Amino acid sequence: MMFDLNKAINLLNDKLEIWFNELVKILPNLLLAALILVIGFFIAKYIRKLAEKISNKVSGNITINNLFSTFVYVVFLGIVFFTALSILKLDKAVTSILAGAGILGLALAFAFQDIAANFISGIFITFRKPLQIGDIVSIKDYMGKVVEVNLRDTVIMTFQGKMVIIPNKDVFQSAIENYSLLGKRRLDLEVGVSYNDDLEQAAKLAVEAVKNLEGLDPSEEVTLFYKEFGESSINFTIRLWCNSTDQISYLKLGHQAIIAIKRSFDLNHITIPFPIRTLDVSWPEQKIN
Repeated sequence: MMFDLNKAINLLNDKLEIWFNELVKILPNLLLAALILVIGFFIAKYIRKLAEKISNKVSGNITINNLFSTFVYVVFLGIVFFTALSILKLDKAVTSILAGAGILGLALAFAFQDIAANFISGIFITFRKPLQIGDIVSIKDYMGKVVEVNLRDTVIMTFQGKMVIIPNKDVFQSAIENYSLLGKRRLDLEVGVSYNDDLEQAAKLAVEAVKNLEGLDPSEEVTLFYKEFGESSINFTIRLWCNSTDQISYLKLGHQAIIAIKRSFDLNHITIPFPIRTLDVSWPEQKIN
């Protein structure tokens, strides 16, 4: 069979003519879509800068601010892109893309739900600020200083020198004891005195002994309350306020208070009794032959 060159050329010309006619028809929409993409790109950059300025006023976290501005930028570019596709009458393509994105997003949500939960919790922690770097906190039986707050986890250095990494989901859902919010910490010191001593004198001596200690918050009153009859002593709690949240200052104040109270009690013959046990022993009777 001979190859008909003229027929092939005519067929090709027909196809090119059809494509050219379609291009002429779609050319206005194509130019409009291209114009929208270009203008939309510049508007998206402007909106990104504006979102970054707004987020900087709300949050001081650079990571969160960059994340928020990038998210706004990508969302706006997506809107521009889909608008351009709609102008080109590619509605079915738009629907297919959205359906595919929805299915993909659902699959990723199930696969990375823990990571997403930690990530979202990190964002809430950043904006609510229940804790900050340098705070003394207690979270899930861990107490120490906050050294880092990331989007996924929070890092605490305990007073024993251990670095504890806690997922932000656990931080957000747990009770947080923040000892740094007030700028001071209360020290509750328990002391016992003998049943034979004058309780009023002991209480007065204890308060006088600690009221001028270094590191004591002058704006707070030293208080003392007897609380129970113990096995060997009558026990009271004396409450002191440390003017710093630092652990060393807190422990130092407790150290000085113990020494001052013990010295005052010794000088005034107030006894801090040892635990006493009274044993009642019955010996069996022996028969005498």
